[in-house]
Amino acid sequence: MSTERDEDYLIVQRVQAGDQKAFNLLVSKYHRRVGRLLTRMVRNPEDIEEIVQETFIKAYRAIGNFRGESAFYTWIYRIAINTAKNLLVNQGKRPTTLKEVGDEDSETFEDNAALSNIDTPESLYQTKQIGEAVNEAMAALPEELRAAIVMREIDGLSYEEIAQAMDCPIGTVRSRIFRAREAVAARIKPLLEPTGGKRW
Repeated sequence: MSTERDEDYLIVQRVQAGDQKAFNLLVSKYHRRVGRLLTRMVRNPEDIEEIVQETFIKAYRAIGNFRGESAFYTWIYRIAINTAKNLLVNQGKRPTTLKEVGDEDSETFEDNAALSNIDTPESLYQTKQIGEAVNEAMAALPEELRAAIVMREIDGLSYEEIAQAMDCPIGTVRSRIFRAREAVAARIKPLLEPTGGKRW
């Protein structure tokens, strides 16, 4: 039986092999969790959303460096925390430290300087666009698709639990979640496309 860490690493490997849609699975799964983590550091909800989106842009750009030595969620949390600290410092605020995610548990970036220098107006604008696209895509989903993906990706319920809650077969749940993910991916794919033939 595979663990969540193993499942995430398989998705990461797909992204590293060039499957851009696979990254959307990680965004769907961890977007809300990263946001909840940041509420312990940042008070402004608009800042939190900006940091969440910037976190995923940085993770996408650096995912080639991820080697599976830590769990993906530890890695993405570390990026989120560092991004939040940078924003707060730039705003002249003192960041709250989090002891729950230790440096010893997280992957190290070989290109830390590059990560800290990608907060361009273009990347911030793109971050906002991605967040809006995800929200619009979720809002446009039929109720049964939206309910299924929220229970799976946000609430963390198993397929069996969702099937019980929705009073339908597991196969129907899998289909609904797949269709929901595809709809969200289709909405944000144009925003994740490399420009000028380069990968970001």
